[in-house]
Amino acid sequence: MAIVNRTPDSFYPGSRQYADGVARRAVADAVEQGADLVDVGGVRAGPGEEVGTDEELRRVIPFLERVRAEHPGLPLSVDTWRSEVARRACEIGVDLINDTWGGHDPLTAGVAARGGAGLVCSHVGGAGPRTLPHRVSYGTEPGTVLARVVESLLAAARRAVESGVDPRSVVVDPTPDFGKNTWHGLMLLRNVRALAGLGHPLLVALSRKDLIGETLGLGVEDRLEGTIAATAVAAWCGAGIFRTHDVVATRRALDMVASVRGERPPSAVLRGMA
Repeated sequence: MAIVNRTPDSFYPGSRQYADGVARRAVADAVEQGADLVDVGGVRAGPGEEVGTDEELRRVIPFLERVRAEHPGLPLSVDTWRSEVARRACEIGVDLINDTWGGHDPLTAGVAARGGAGLVCSHVGGAGPRTLPHRVSYGTEPGTVLARVVESLLAAARRAVESGVDPRSVVVDPTPDFGKNTWHGLMLLRNVRALAGLGHPLLVALSRKDLIGETLGLGVEDRLEGTIAATAVAAWCGAGIFRTHDVVATRRALDMVASVRGERPPSAVLRGMA
């Protein structure tokens, strides 16, 4: 899942694709580089300038229309917590609503259902949109974080299905960094197998996040290797969708994991065969 940010203030400068031409080029590059799905967002996840519904619509809806016309077979996702933005995106024919803020707008699931789109159910621990975690606690008992995340994701997935979303199109996302600190994120990464066994495709959104930066003591520009390492672990343990700023590196890492698992043949086998 390639990230295209129609924002001037993304936390990662390399993914600020606010200008229309830059964003359209980013989509074309992502497809050429091996992305299976493109996720378009119009609001920075963290604190920043106020972006109302009308401005978010202006940033993403005409753009999605152009992308759909230019890449008719490309699966598209819209990164939004607002049901009105989701509704307008569904009218264009987007395939997935990436509700990063965990059902903050309770109408979003119904919108996805009526629009025939899938829905990402995220865990944010009750945090509101565009807020940073502050002294978040899930208790001191081992496994409490995992248990709470599993319980929340299953409940959200159940509500999505009850709202009419096709069960096969419900995706779960533990959402590292959202309502969590770095210890929480590492605990969830160690337990990807449990999250991948919930009966729904598992999305992991790790790309250059503070989880990576704080673990390795690195700024956002230097977090690629850590992201790829965490992505490979998640892939080996059963995650199925990988949201990334770095399509080429992620695609190669996932292909390598798939080959080691015996799910993808090598591109060539020449060594020792002459």
